[in-house]
Amino acid sequence: MDLTERRGMPGLAYPEEYLKRLAHELSEKFAGIFGAETVERYVLESYTGLLRTSKVKAHLASQTVRFATDRLTALAQAKGAIESVVPEVLFICEHNAGRSQMAAVLTNHLGAGRVHVRSAGSSPTDSLNPAVIAVMAELGLDMAEEFPKPLTDDVVQAADVVVTMGCGDACAIYPGKRYLDWELTDPAGLPLDDVRIIRDDIEGKVRALLAELPESSISR
Repeated sequence: MDLTERRGMPGLAYPEEYLKRLAHELSEKFAGIFGAETVERYVLESYTGLLRTSKVKAHLASQTVRFATDRLTALAQAKGAIESVVPEVLFICEHNAGRSQMAAVLTNHLGAGRVHVRSAGSSPTDSLNPAVIAVMAELGLDMAEEFPKPLTDDVVQAADVVVTMGCGDACAIYPGKRYLDWELTDPAGLPLDDVRIIRDDIEGKVRALLAELPESSISR
């Protein structure tokens, strides 16, 4: 029996069958935290948000699974229903195709489990910057699984530290968060040598940030 039948409601018009299965799976995973209606809304919103910019539809299913799951996890963390055992860091730039993605991958790599990282874009593009992928590969860091994601309130609410990189006025401000603004050149359209300079600048800022963060979770 699917979610809508359990509630005695007409079935939702899911644009893809896998979304119906995903909503059912996530409703079970987050049982006792969110109702089925909330889960369904998040699944459909996540799918719609990615569909607007997705260029490779073959990847849309796996990306929707990751995006919807991460958003629901973030919301549960913000509500205190799931404990954050390490600091939560969110990187935001305009397109989530270069600066914020490099920062997130570098923080994951250098942090070695000391932090949990998310990234998003105020106006995400359809794919990562190929030059960014190339210069990160030079460090042995694979970005094949990364993809641009739209900025949503839930990931901001879950963050302890929000690092902005030219996302303009689209970045929501919540009390109790630590906000940092990193002035970084947008790598879009730049040659590899210039993108390497941006990458190295980000690495330095990431190392400084990690040095400031506590070993355990930050009290909200």
